[in-house]
Amino acid sequence: MKLLFDLFPVILFFMAYKAGSSNPEVAAQLALTLLGGVVADGQVPAAQAPILLATAVAIVASLLQVGLRVARRQKVEPMLWLSFAVILVFGGATIWLHDETFIKWKPTILYWLFGLILLGGRLLWRRNLLQGVLGAQIAVVPRVWEQLLWLWVVFFAAIGALNLVVAFNFPTDLWVNFKLFGLFGLTLVFTLGIGIWLARHMKEVPDA
Repeated sequence: MKLLFDLFPVILFFMAYKAGSSNPEVAAQLALTLLGGVVADGQVPAAQAPILLATAVAIVASLLQVGLRVARRQKVEPMLWLSFAVILVFGGATIWLHDETFIKWKPTILYWLFGLILLGGRLLWRRNLLQGVLGAQIAVVPRVWEQLLWLWVVFFAAIGALNLVVAFNFPTDLWVNFKLFGLFGLTLVFTLGIGIWLARHMKEVPDA
C-alpha cells in the first residue's frame, strides 16, 4: 500500500499523459481552459497539452499526498517534502513556460538531491544517514553501512544521469513510459539486489 501511495503522482502523470495523447483535441481545449491563466503568455500549444496536463495532475497528486498526511496528523517524511518541493518548482516552470524540459529534469534533480544528502551527511557531518534511519532494523558491521551508503550514492547519480539520456535523446512518449516503468523497475531491481547483499552480511557479528 505504501508503494502505491509513493507512486501515486507518477501513476497519475502517466495516465493523464496517455489520455491526453490519445485525445489531442480534447487535451488542447482542456489545457487551455484549465491552464491558460497560469502560463506566461496565456497560450497553450496543442502539442504541449498532454505533458502540461499530466504535469498539473502530478502537482495536484503530490499536494494531496502531503495534505492527506497533514490532515491525518501523520508525520510527513523529509523525502516526501523534498519530492513535493521539486515537482512544485519544476512542474510549475513547465506549465508557466509551457516547456517540457523542466519536468524531464525533475526525476534527475530529485535523485541527485537524494544522493547529495547522503554524500553531504557523510563528508560534512561525518554521519551515515542510512544507518541513522535503518540502524534499528538492520544489524551489520560499520564497514557494510559504509559500503551501503556509497552504493546508494552511486546509484542515485547513475539513474539521474540515465533519466537525462532517455529524456533528451528519445521521444517524450518513450520517456513517459520510462519514467514509470524504467525508473521504478531499476530502483526495484537495485533494492532487491541490495537486500540480498545485506542478507549475506547480516550473518556477521556487528562490532560492539
